[in-house]
Amino acid sequence: MTVRLSLLNGGRTELTNPQLDELRAMFHGPLVTREDPGYDESRAVQNGMFDRHPGLIVRCSGAADVIDAVRLARERDLLVAVRSGGHGIAGHSVSDDALMIDLSAMRGVWTNPAERTVRVQGGATLADVDRESQAFGLAVPGGVMSTTGVAGLTLGGGLGWLHRKYGLTCDNLIAAEVVTADGHLVRASGTENAELFWALRGGGGNFGVVTAFEFQAHPVGPTVMFGCAMYAAADANEILPAWRDWTAGLPDEVTSRVMLWSMPATPLLPREVHNRDVLIVAAVHAGSPDDGAPALRPVGRFGTPLADLSGPASFRDVQRSLDFMFPKGQLRSYWKSVTLNELGDDVLDVVLRRGLHRPHPRTLVHAPQLGGAVRRMGPADTAFGDRSAAYIVSIDGNWTDAAEDAATMHWVRDAFHEVQRVPSAAGTYLNFGGDRELDSATRQAAFGRNLDRLARIKRDFDPENRFRLNNNIQPR
Repeated sequence: MTVRLSLLNGGRTELTNPQLDELRAMFHGPLVTREDPGYDESRAVQNGMFDRHPGLIVRCSGAADVIDAVRLARERDLLVAVRSGGHGIAGHSVSDDALMIDLSAMRGVWTNPAERTVRVQGGATLADVDRESQAFGLAVPGGVMSTTGVAGLTLGGGLGWLHRKYGLTCDNLIAAEVVTADGHLVRASGTENAELFWALRGGGGNFGVVTAFEFQAHPVGPTVMFGCAMYAAADANEILPAWRDWTAGLPDEVTSRVMLWSMPATPLLPREVHNRDVLIVAAVHAGSPDDGAPALRPVGRFGTPLADLSGPASFRDVQRSLDFMFPKGQLRSYWKSVTLNELGDDVLDVVLRRGLHRPHPRTLVHAPQLGGAVRRMGPADTAFGDRSAAYIVSIDGNWTDAAEDAATMHWVRDAFHEVQRVPSAAGTYLNFGGDRELDSATRQAAFGRNLDRLARIKRDFDPENRFRLNNNIQPR
C-alpha cells in the first residue's frame, strides 16, 4: 500500500509502507490512512458539505507530535490541513490528499482558580472548557455552541454570550504555545513574540499550529439568568424594532441576539413551537441571577410569545442549548455575515423579508448584538478587524440535500449582498463565513487596517505560506 499526498505546488508524492512504518515508530499518536479503522471518523467535520479524504492523518497526542508533523510537512513540502474542533463552516480543516494534523485528541483543560486562568490544549471544545472552569464558577468568554472548537473560535475572534461584558475570546487570551512553520515550538504573549501574539488574536490560523492557549477567566455562573422567548415569525415586524430599541440601552452585563428560524418537533422544545416558524429573542446576563431577572424581563414582553423559556439556568446548559440544532455532519452549511454600525429600518427590512422566506427550515437569519467590551478595545489592539460595529447580521444557510447546494448558496450570497449594500454596513466576521478562499474585498473587510501588519507577520513566521488552508493572508 502507498499513501498519496498533495504537495504545496499542486503536485503529488507517495509514502510507501516501509516509510509509513518508520513514521509510526516516530509518532506517539496514531497515523491514520484510508485503510485504517477510524479514518472516516477522523476526517469528519461539522459541515456535511465536506466529504474530503486526507492522504494521511496524524492524530497528535501532544506538542511533540505536532512538531514532528510540521517538520514532516516541511521536509516533503506537503500540503497541510490543521484540525482542532473541526467546527469551521468553510471546512478548512480537511482537504483531499493533504497531511491532516489533527489535534482533536488534545483536549486537556486546567483551571487555576486563584489566578482565574484556564490553560487549554489546542483540540479542546467549549464543552471541555466549561466543564473544568465552571467547577470554580469561572468562564472564558466565547461561543454559543458547546461543540465549537476553542482554537478556531479564538484565532478568528470569538463571539458568544459574554462578549459585551468581558470581550471576545481572543481579547481574553494571555498566551499561546505555537508550532511555527519551521517546526519549532514558541510561546507568544504580551512580552514574548509579541507580534505573533497580536496576530493570533483575530488573524486566524495563518501563523502556526497552536498547541495550547492560556486564558483569563471571569466569575460567571454556575447559574445565570437566561432570557429566551419564541414568537410567531409572523409577528416579527413588530418585535424586531422593539428588540432593537431595547438593546440600545442595555448594560454591558447583557448580550442579546435574535434569530428567525423553524423549530423541529422534538421533546427538547415546547409543543407550542413544534414545526413553527419563529422569531427567537435570547439574552444572557453575566451577573447574578437576582440582578439578571429584572434586566431580562422584557425578553418575553415584546409581544405574546408562543413559548417563554426564560429563567435561571446553568451556564453550561445555556452554552449547549443550540447544540441539538446542529448535529455533526448532518447539515450542509454556507454562511456569510455583515457587521453593522447600526440596525436601521433598512436592515430590519432585509432581516424580516429574508427571514420569512428562507430556502430551508434549518437556514436561519441571525442578528447578534455587539458593543460593550468589544467596542472598548482599540482597532489595532488585536488583529481582529472591526471593533466599531453594534450588530452583526449573519445569513446562515443550512440544508440537507446536496441537490440544493447551488440554489441555497446563491440565496445566501444574494441576501448577504443585500445587507452589505445598506449604508451602515461595515465589515464581516470570518468565523461566520463559509467561503473556502477569500477574495481581496472580503479579506480587507475582515481585517481592515490590520491587514498590512498581518501580512508582514505572516512573512516572518510562514514565508512559504505553508499554513494556507484557512482564511488566508498572503505573506509580504
